[in-house]
Amino acid sequence: MKVTVAITGASGAIYAQTLIKRLCQNQGVESISVVLSSNAVGVIEYEIGSEWLKNTDDKIKIYQNNDFYTPIASGSNCDDVMIIVPCSAGVMGRIASGVSDSLITRAADVVLKERKKLILVLRETPYSLIHIENMRTITLCGGIILPATPSFYRDSNSIESIVLSVVERIEQLIPIDTKRYKWKD
Repeated sequence: MKVTVAITGASGAIYAQTLIKRLCQNQGVESISVVLSSNAVGVIEYEIGSEWLKNTDDKIKIYQNNDFYTPIASGSNCDDVMIIVPCSAGVMGRIASGVSDSLITRAADVVLKERKKLILVLRETPYSLIHIENMRTITLCGGIILPATPSFYRDSNSIESIVLSVVERIEQLIPIDTKRYKWKD
């Protein structure tokens, strides 16, 4: 499986970091295309530091958000699934409106038109009616809205455990075989 992970400037870089690390460790994932918005770079530096992405795995290829000459910008060569994590409401709105003004929005447009899987891990609260209508539009077009809403019925004694409750939901939707939370009998 070929996966695209786009990171926007919304808070929640730890979700992207955790997801990418787990995708790198997964045997079923052949390659990971990573795109960062210009605002994502600053948010990542502020929230978790940017060093984690500099020591990249061989599976990872990083693309510039203004580079439309990449495989993920073309329907003839797009990846199997695209996850935007975290996804800002602004990027979601541009995708819902069909505005392909960056590689992130173009790749999302390609994924939708090719009927592949698009997962937006929205990091916004509360929602306005505009957000809800944009979520509706993307859902009608085949995309999946997965708000970064952690669950607390698992071991929630650490930030890592809480983050995993969202990341494991993403992995289930991709779908890839992975270790998941086990319910107690």
